Amino acid sequence: MKNLKTILAFLLAAFMIFGGVNHFLKPDMYTPFIPSFMPVQFVNYASGILEIILGIGVFIPQYQILALKGILVLMLIFLPIHIVDVFVDNPSVGSHKAALIRLPFQFLFIAWAWFLTKE
Repeated sequence: MKNLKTILAFLLAAFMIFGGVNHFLKPDMYTPFIPSFMPVQFVNYASGILEIILGIGVFIPQYQILALKGILVLMLIFLPIHIVDVFVDNPSVGSHKAALIRLPFQFLFIAWAWFLTKE
């Protein structure tokens, strides 16, 4: 079970790092999710940096659990954005179908991170 958890942790870390890097490579993909009252560019880049740091933290044994808990919290923070996107007339990115597909993935990432934080 420990080997499975290690593989799953590293896979989640890779997703986080990839997503974090994408905040810089494709910022237009993420900015529609950020409420207009927030400093959009700052929030986009800050969340990208945070995703990269948390992803790298998973590879460092003494920080792995802390990084995984950070990923869990970050995914919980992002959850309302994805829920709202399902119910608005014009979803942030794509169609209602795309919003409906993204939401279960958010729950998957939450469950995945939660599972990995359990001893």
